[in-house]
Amino acid sequence: MRCTLGVDIGTSSSKGVLVGADGGILATATRAHDVERPRTGWVEMDAAIWWDEFVAIARELLAGVPDAEVVGVGVSGMGPCILLADERDEPVRPAILYGVDTRSTAQIERMTAELGVDEITRIGGSTLTSQAGGPKIAWIAEEEPEAWERARRLYMPASWLARRLTGAYVLDHQSASQVSPLYDIEGECWHDPWWTRYAGEIERPRLHWAGEIAGEVTAEASALTGIPAGTPVVTGTIDAWTEAVSVGAHEVGDLMLMYGTTMFLVATGEETLRTPSMWTTAGAFAGTRNLAGGLSTSGALTAWLKGLTGADYPELLAEAAASGAGANGLLVLPYFAGERTPIQDPDARGVIAGLTLAHTRGDLYRAALEATALGVRHNVETMRAAGADIRRIVAVGGGTQGRLWMQIVSDVTGLVQEVPATTIGASYGAAFLAATATAAPGEVPTIIDWNPISERISPDEGLRPLYDSLFERYVRLYEGSRSVVHELAAAQRGAAPTTAPTTTPIAPEAS
Repeated sequence: MRCTLGVDIGTSSSKGVLVGADGGILATATRAHDVERPRTGWVEMDAAIWWDEFVAIARELLAGVPDAEVVGVGVSGMGPCILLADERDEPVRPAILYGVDTRSTAQIERMTAELGVDEITRIGGSTLTSQAGGPKIAWIAEEEPEAWERARRLYMPASWLARRLTGAYVLDHQSASQVSPLYDIEGECWHDPWWTRYAGEIERPRLHWAGEIAGEVTAEASALTGIPAGTPVVTGTIDAWTEAVSVGAHEVGDLMLMYGTTMFLVATGEETLRTPSMWTTAGAFAGTRNLAGGLSTSGALTAWLKGLTGADYPELLAEAAASGAGANGLLVLPYFAGERTPIQDPDARGVIAGLTLAHTRGDLYRAALEATALGVRHNVETMRAAGADIRRIVAVGGGTQGRLWMQIVSDVTGLVQEVPATTIGASYGAAFLAATATAAPGEVPTIIDWNPISERISPDEGLRPLYDSLFERYVRLYEGSRSVVHELAAAQRGAAPTTAPTTTPIAPEAS
């Protein structure tokens, strides 16, 4: 049975899928893992987990479908992550994760001062934030000189898997564009002067597009994984972009909304849009550009509340539904791990406003769901203010299994969300990329054939006045509490407050 295998390395788990030639799922496998948080603001992971879990997942999938004929392998992973390895491909330290890791604030400020914000955005497309890979590389160089002295190669989860499977040292353009400011977004190449200045002796990975073949499975990798030697492996990309591929939300005018541990948004267009509040990146495919954003917590916030209350999700969802729109006067800022876009503030912190002795855990859970929805609205309005033409919204990720959460997002944003039949996520998109890369001429599948839209979530227009008012308060609550929470964040680190963010959230009337 001809099929493709896709594996995605996520923040809290690795997921794999075997997909038949018609897009049908033949088998799935998952391995849960944890990130390490050795200090406030630090989020790391041992890269050995990525490969070990890929091997375990591949073997489980193939054992479950004995007649599987794997014709291609797709890889995907969270990002942008910074994994530096030595000349023997031994990691010199744990991988530093994407924007949830906020350790490089000093490097962001220094590099911005050295290069100039206008030049950084002209070359790389985006200002430097906790999402940018360049300052994380600079942090290693400055804070861990022994590790830096050994560093010779740069990887992210997808490119690490491609290397272990094929021996190819490659990185896709989309991932490279988030190693700001080392990538030239208009030239679609590494920016020589800044690579030399900040990446030193690190060898530059060859640049491919996400769906291009990186190489073939080696005999050594075959013996470990059970995948036949010679099987093509695509280059892959960051999970949010692979998720967009999995639901067909990668065409011009599309917005992909990913419900997961964090919330991620990717708007696709042809023009390079620049705004200090969002991330400008190369697209997954040639000829496309993205304006992207992300909340630092979404599913992580609801999981925290679940653990805190001892209730299970069905209980909490039922109580949140009973609480009703507005959560009986509660308003939450979901910045429990700082915030990425649009406020770009690593020292933001969670705020729960309006609490009384009459409030219940259902009210609090409802307010948390509404907080993530308000964060999505903040991002969408910022994207549109920057010129993004958003015509279609497609929802994906584990959170799409909960209808209440999606309904709240539609009610708060006023947007219709399309939900595809399969929302398993980035592993499915990786398998699709492998299928398109290995298909014979005239037999290239389309994602609409693989994964048609099954449901549309429409907003309740009667709730618009309530949520318009709540959004205005949401923006004001951050502005009014910012100085206090910055002081608290500094106390948590045992250090002085960082410089206030260079951007402020847009006011509701600016949308």
